[in-house]
Amino acid sequence: MIILGVVLLILGAVLNIPILYTIGGILAVVGVVLFVLGAVGRGIGGRKHYF
Repeated sequence: MIILGVVLLILGAVLNIPILYTIGGILAVVGVVLFVLGAVGRGIGGRKHYF
């Protein structure tokens, strides 16, 4: 999710498409939050890892 978010951020910036930039930012932030919560051992939705 983090990689997809970063790719969409880059594509949105290069192609000047604001919706890609917005969706990429949201995906990157959500991916980082889930990664951090999984790394500290806190399960979300019954899962400890999101990959």
